[in-house]
Amino acid sequence: MSTVEAVGKEVGRMRAVDALMECLKAEGVDVVFGYPGGANLPTYDAFVDAGIRHVLVRHEAGGGHAAEGYAKVAGQVGVCFGTSGPGATNLVTPIVDAMMDSVPVVFFTGQVRTELLGTDGFQEADTIGITMPAVKHSFLITDPRELPRVIHEAFHIARTGRPGPVVIDLPMDLSKADIAYEPVTDVQLPGYQPRTTGNAKQIKQAARALASARRPVIYAGGGVVAAEGADELRALVRAGRFPVTCTLMGLGAYPAPDPLWLGMLGMHGTRAANYAMDEADLICCVGARFDDRITGKLSEFAPRAKFIHIDVDPAEISKNVPAHIPIVGDAKQILGRLTEEYQGLDADHDRLDAWWQRIHAWQERHPLRYDADDQRIKPQAVIQALNRVTDGEAIVCSDVGQHQMWAAQYYDFPAPRRWVNSGGLGTMGFGLPSAIGAQLADLDRTTIVVTGDGSIQMNIQELATIKQENLPVKVICLNNGYLGMVRQWQELFWQERYSHVDMNTFGGEEASPDFVKLADAYGIRGVRLTDPATLEDDLRAVIEAEGPAFVDVRVVRDEKVYPMIAPGEAARDMVG
Repeated sequence: MSTVEAVGKEVGRMRAVDALMECLKAEGVDVVFGYPGGANLPTYDAFVDAGIRHVLVRHEAGGGHAAEGYAKVAGQVGVCFGTSGPGATNLVTPIVDAMMDSVPVVFFTGQVRTELLGTDGFQEADTIGITMPAVKHSFLITDPRELPRVIHEAFHIARTGRPGPVVIDLPMDLSKADIAYEPVTDVQLPGYQPRTTGNAKQIKQAARALASARRPVIYAGGGVVAAEGADELRALVRAGRFPVTCTLMGLGAYPAPDPLWLGMLGMHGTRAANYAMDEADLICCVGARFDDRITGKLSEFAPRAKFIHIDVDPAEISKNVPAHIPIVGDAKQILGRLTEEYQGLDADHDRLDAWWQRIHAWQERHPLRYDADDQRIKPQAVIQALNRVTDGEAIVCSDVGQHQMWAAQYYDFPAPRRWVNSGGLGTMGFGLPSAIGAQLADLDRTTIVVTGDGSIQMNIQELATIKQENLPVKVICLNNGYLGMVRQWQELFWQERYSHVDMNTFGGEEASPDFVKLADAYGIRGVRLTDPATLEDDLRAVIEAEGPAFVDVRVVRDEKVYPMIAPGEAARDMVG
């Protein structure tokens, strides 16, 4: 059961869209993102009197990613509005992105009038059919009286269990229909009852396994962040002096740096984290799904290990790696109980001494490193400088590519909900609009976009939104003139056959825009950095200045992200 606060208007007759606004208020929604059009004109008319902050994005995809960024930082359901047809189809990418990364967002799409459904009317699209494989749930409103109940059910579904996106498709004629509105005070869905507590016997079994393991690793993912389980994760790790590693989506779930922290694992994770997983005799996976970027060659993944798998989604248990001790439930609850059980066993902590000696040897022999350059700016140095300038306390919103991996490797996230990126879908263009939502979720914290010259151009129009909303977002563009990650793969695995990855060459001149001038065109301060000697001071000046800024950092063009698990190889065979 989900209880909804009854606020706003009491029982009375009103348009369905006015009831929609009352429902948003009851759910505690204070900001939404969207773009108006013909089919959702009644909804936008209702915004005039609603008193809810609406952020006008410049593309529906920007609105969807902004709602994701808000949800990831605020820990609340994000809300996005789009119109019918192309407005709805432009939302498909953020919908899929939210589904892949378990982000709670409710998407409201306009739809043509009911008498036009199925006639190929102007701007008609089968939004429910198109999005059905990519949502947690969806609703097509066929009776305007259903709308209040549906909205609260959508929010409940989006935020509970494994979070995810929900679509509400609202035909135009029904949206302006007159209905008797009565506040909804609770939601009951007998057919939807996510398991949260976990099986007591399996939790005890997991505690005993941890107490007897000699080479354990705690492997935490984004599910720990979603469950607000960071404190419980830290308590378990420290109770057992366990080595801990996090996925790309889980960064911040355990504070970095820390003596027990191995760094990120996976394709571009640390050697220590991946080697520890490879030699572990027990892996306790919490809120992660053993995806291919973690396992490498699946048949050779962690060949010596038994697996505890804790996840709120039963479909993930044993999907890729068989779980010896499966526990279905909420990560926060289960971690707390697991720690209590473990502490009651009086385990011998000295049994891990040899394991830690081996891990420390890997850490000393294989730290994250790169060759410094006195003449050119290395991208890794940019992230390290940002880490120092912000004391690791900024919200970092990343696009997708090499810069994303460098940010994950070299920025130390001390807490959850500070790292916002597209993990499962890997959506270029995610970073800038997500920062809009992230900044609005926490107006007192510095918000930084780490992007590349390829990704930033996917949704660069959202600079106008940042300007209009007066948001002090700082954009740090690691400009190497390439689609850098694709170029890296072509160099390493395609015999240096570079195909359509150079963003700059056109008749011997630069084809990419002058980002400083482009920022100026949007009314945003633009800065270009080229000197490694003054890099940190230059970045500090930008970060500490008021208002938004766009920083074009000219970095080494052919730098590669290392270390790396080559495609189809095992984690023990990392290169670079």
